[in-house]
Amino acid sequence: MSFEKKKGKEFAPRLFDLTSLQVESNKKLNLTADETLKVVQQLYEKKLVSYPRVDTTYLPEDQYPKMQGILKGLVDYSQYTQKILAKKIPKTKRVFDNSKITDHHAIIPTGVKAGAIPAVERDVYDMIVRRFLANFYPDCIISNTKVSGKAQNYLFKATGKEILEPGWREVLYGQSQEDDQQQIMPAFEKGEHGPHKPQIEKKQTQPPKYYSEATLLRAMETAGKQVDDEKLREVMKANGIGRPSTRANIIETLFRRKYIFRKRKSIIPNDTGV
Repeated sequence: MSFEKKKGKEFAPRLFDLTSLQVESNKKLNLTADETLKVVQQLYEKKLVSYPRVDTTYLPEDQYPKMQGILKGLVDYSQYTQKILAKKIPKTKRVFDNSKITDHHAIIPTGVKAGAIPAVERDVYDMIVRRFLANFYPDCIISNTKVSGKAQNYLFKATGKEILEPGWREVLYGQSQEDDQQQIMPAFEKGEHGPHKPQIEKKQTQPPKYYSEATLLRAMETAGKQVDDEKLREVMKANGIGRPSTRANIIETLFRRKYIFRKRKSIIPNDTGV
């Protein structure tokens, strides 16, 4: 058996715009797009987060001097903020970029103490704060690993990654890597061997999965890519279907008119919808 490692970096997920917050809330909290919009609007009215109906994941450069005050205000997250404040706060183009700003900037905490708020507001607020903090943490250092093995005369290969330094993952995932989509590889030693019991599975290809609200929001955002008509595709390329502030209402309108219904997390069209 042999293996090779290649060191690499992973950047923190970008700050939230409204659509990415709705997608993440649907995945992790099972909130609909409309519910997320209402919750983050309540957080904004309580002055806990910045203006939410936004379509950018960046901050303007003139926000940088305010970061220290915001971080100091997040007293419930001091175990993370202390590590950021112990050094000069990083200023990168992945966070601060005037050319990517429209009318408003990405959704971030304001630094105002949250106090007692409903559980669902606390959960969404926690997601916003952790995403914000992760962007000021070091990059995650990984090792991209390729393993070659042999069973009798058959050669096998596996690829994945090994996390060497968690960096921003400490803020978002703690010790758990369950949110990771890639295969996490264990440590290997060249030449190691052991018994292996082969297993053969018989499967069938499946049709594309039904949309969830998370995947439907992303599909609406990039809808122009799936349009055959060249002129229409060009028109839709900039915004897809709707805007961040209207997509939740578009989906809710389809539910109200009984074109679609929910089955667990899936969104399914009924006969009228089809």
